[in-house]
Amino acid sequence: MLAKPIPSYRPYWAKRFGPAPILPMSRAEMDALGWDSCDIILVTGDAYIDHPSFGMALVGRLLEAQGFRVGIIAQPDWQNANAFKVLGKPNLYFGVTAGNMDSMVNRYTADRKIRSDDAYTPDAAPNKRPDRAVLVYSQRCREAYSDVPLVVGSIEASLRRIAHYDYWSDKVRRSILVDSKADILLYGNAERALVELSHRIAKGEKIAEIQDIRGTAFLRKKVPEGWSEVESTKLDRPGAVDKPVDPYEMKMGKSDASCATDEAKKTELPAGVSAIEIVPNLRLKAPKADRSKQVVRLPAFEEVAHDPVLYAHASRVLHLEANPGNARALVQKHGDREVWLNPPPIPLTTKEMDYVYDMPYARKPHPAYKDAKIPAWEMIRFSVNIMRGCFGGCTFCSITEHEGRIIQSRSEASILKEVEEIRDKVDGFTGVISDLGGPTANMYRIACKSESIEKNCRKLSCVYPAVCENLNTDHSALIQLYRKARAIKGVKKILIGSGLRYDLAVKSPEYVKELVQHHVGGYLKIAPEHSEENVLSKMMKPGMGAYDEFKAMFEKFSAEAGKKQYLIPYFIAAHPGTTDNDMLNLALWLKKYDFKLDQVQTFTPTPMAMATAMYHSGKNPLRKVTEDSDDVPIPKAGNVRKLHKAFIRYHDPNNWPMLREALKKMGRDDLIGSGKHCLIPAWQPLSSKPVTTVRGEQLERTVRPRRTTEKKRKYS
Repeated sequence: MLAKPIPSYRPYWAKRFGPAPILPMSRAEMDALGWDSCDIILVTGDAYIDHPSFGMALVGRLLEAQGFRVGIIAQPDWQNANAFKVLGKPNLYFGVTAGNMDSMVNRYTADRKIRSDDAYTPDAAPNKRPDRAVLVYSQRCREAYSDVPLVVGSIEASLRRIAHYDYWSDKVRRSILVDSKADILLYGNAERALVELSHRIAKGEKIAEIQDIRGTAFLRKKVPEGWSEVESTKLDRPGAVDKPVDPYEMKMGKSDASCATDEAKKTELPAGVSAIEIVPNLRLKAPKADRSKQVVRLPAFEEVAHDPVLYAHASRVLHLEANPGNARALVQKHGDREVWLNPPPIPLTTKEMDYVYDMPYARKPHPAYKDAKIPAWEMIRFSVNIMRGCFGGCTFCSITEHEGRIIQSRSEASILKEVEEIRDKVDGFTGVISDLGGPTANMYRIACKSESIEKNCRKLSCVYPAVCENLNTDHSALIQLYRKARAIKGVKKILIGSGLRYDLAVKSPEYVKELVQHHVGGYLKIAPEHSEENVLSKMMKPGMGAYDEFKAMFEKFSAEAGKKQYLIPYFIAAHPGTTDNDMLNLALWLKKYDFKLDQVQTFTPTPMAMATAMYHSGKNPLRKVTEDSDDVPIPKAGNVRKLHKAFIRYHDPNNWPMLREALKKMGRDDLIGSGKHCLIPAWQPLSSKPVTTVRGEQLERTVRPRRTTEKKRKYS
């Protein structure tokens, strides 16, 4: 299937106005630009920062480059429709997003408590966006101008595109497309779909009739003629997923599992045109049916809402239909309507990625915010995004479900140009680039060795249970990029702040050496997530052997450079599949290596993640899902989740009473006391300093008070 390059569209007539210094948020700014109206108005839950790390800026500048006049309504007052009329009526459509984060994740902690701040808001002010922002903003747009087409997208809409378990209401909710009453939903990285949709609407096509764009979802009354349905409304259908010839192949038991396939014939394509082939069932010489006209029917919303096991099955099917090279359309009934999902978008080429990131971004917040500090901006203002996507497939993470498994990388020239722009344009630059990364720092230009294998593959991860033999793990392009970037005049240091896939990094010792000796500022973040294989298998994360291998390399190369540097390991508490004993073993591992961590992440079930399906159903959708398949232990109760978090922070005296009680119930009284093997002491301090932590070593130890009698302690 051919993909039209996004820079190749004929610009809309309003291109004559040229690029705006910054996209307007008021009528006065529109007047200054000479605009009588906006063609497209984007509504976002974030403050507007004109930088490619912020979705609305990237989308807005992309549409501007296509010739459209784009206005921004950022963090509007959602109590009535007036705030949605400030820029007037858009000529083409409203584009609605909750912002860079799901609004519920942004506003609530893992314990469902309201956060006291919002990193995407001026001065971190809380309560500047509503719960389920896409739904609320969509309703207000309809109230403001009922006849204007409504397009929803970005992370909140993308991950709620089908019936999904909602942690905050503890129930399965309908597709956000149904509840928002939007005309169309764009999921994933939607630049390609957005550009095509915008030009077709501008040419007069009715949005209700635009139903053939990849990466979109919309409502239908029935499956159109000419399409064949693949029934998947029952458990573990169609077919057995563990058979090599089945389209849902995903072997989990062998470390050398490959994506074996026949080499596809290569076809000459016009310059600048990319293609991802839709492949047939490989057992047959000819396909039984045209895959481009096949749709997989998921269990209906009403069914998955009342049957958690069927929900897990639907989640499994959706994740296995995620490769744009072989994915088919999906359909799910909601009442008398069908939510139709076209196959995922074709990834952007390097040339297209450069086009998107080379826009004339102002690289600063909108002037309306004056001197207000926006934490998210402060964090990324000196960073550069070099790639997208992640083939890790961690079950607790939704990056893969949103951005896809195929890595989309920018060119070296484009990245170096952005570093120079930061040096020349961004106020306060001191010569330090805070990050040169993306979803995963070291996946830049990493891809399958064979395009044909990549197009056919159905695996959920390229690095689990081990790094796939078909994955090219060459880090030379990234090493060269690091060297050239730090050689730029005015650049003193380039740090790597993105998370690192260390099981991939150890495949290239030269890369680890380059990273450790030149791009670590004392600490390096990595994420083992857990120490126990039982839990890691539910996360699709490597065992601790890979961590130990990387740690040895890290320490060796740090010593060679004469630097004292430390790893910062991150762990997740209360992940599905975790037992109290698993958390105890993790605590003992942390104590063994003298880690006293101050940052602990408690598992939050986010929409569409595989681990969320585990949490809700108690089943493992990584394998065959049936009523009788093995149950997964789920730490749901609040006191259990607190206990699991307490195990990771075993060094905090505030957690000792809870841990003493738990250890006694577990029959592990031997771990309570003053011995070196003990996890926690038998005594409780009257007071103690906050435990400032170690990331590799202890920086400040809790002061041990003198022992007192219970009577003295009571009246102290």
